Amino acid sequence: MSAYCCPLCQQPLTRQGNSLSCDTGHQFDYAKEGYINLLPVQYKKSKQPGDNQDMVQARRRFLSAGHYQFLRQALAERVAALHQSETGVIDMGCGEGYYTHELANQLEHRGQVYGIDIAKPAVRYGAKRYNNCEFAVASSKQIPLSAGSASVVTSVFAPIFAEESARLLTPQGYLVVASPGPKHLAELKEIIYNEVREHQQLDTPTGFTRSAEQLLSRTLTLTGEQARDLALMTPFAWKFSVEQLAQLAARAEFKVQAEFYLSEFQKIS
Repeated sequence: MSAYCCPLCQQPLTRQGNSLSCDTGHQFDYAKEGYINLLPVQYKKSKQPGDNQDMVQARRRFLSAGHYQFLRQALAERVAALHQSETGVIDMGCGEGYYTHELANQLEHRGQVYGIDIAKPAVRYGAKRYNNCEFAVASSKQIPLSAGSASVVTSVFAPIFAEESARLLTPQGYLVVASPGPKHLAELKEIIYNEVREHQQLDTPTGFTRSAEQLLSRTLTLTGEQARDLALMTPFAWKFSVEQLAQLAARAEFKVQAEFYLSEFQKIS
């Protein structure tokens, strides 16, 4: 029996060969890269939901260069400290698995790490590159994993679904969230906004209490191409014009502040 449950009828899924199936008869096949697609076509709002291929590739190049390594390390260390070994860890909105992979490294086989994302190109890349995690294409609004299957749920620059997180967590489990700090990417936003507003601290999700928080900050020195990749992987990528992106890429150097809140919220039992 796997920890996955059927996205159509919520019954437990059992692995047989290269497939998962439930007693109702629904079956889902693993892709050759090693991930499972548990996003039924009727649940899609578009033909290819989530980040497009250009955004995925830009993020892959930027993260592979190690600019956010300090965030990845801090996140993984906190999750490893909070994790209860008899359960799993779920990375909601995992993208290409950059953070998911490090979570699994830190846990050192103390439970399964699941990476969940709605964008198939991102999940395909993560599954192909990292074999110490379980990857699935699914919506974070309705993750096809059984209730209480994780002691920690993480969300790195991804939407937070408090009710779903609480369902997935064991009693007194933790939701660990990485979100933009006050001055995060201010220099980049100055290019597209007349007035740059500081990011605010996250509100405590319903059903949780705030247990800890730290502010992480670094000044990054990027090449123009790296700055362009950074712009393309942000939520305000669509605000940049083609000309602005070209001007950014042509710069010899670009300094930008990377600042993150790393927040811990404990489930109220």
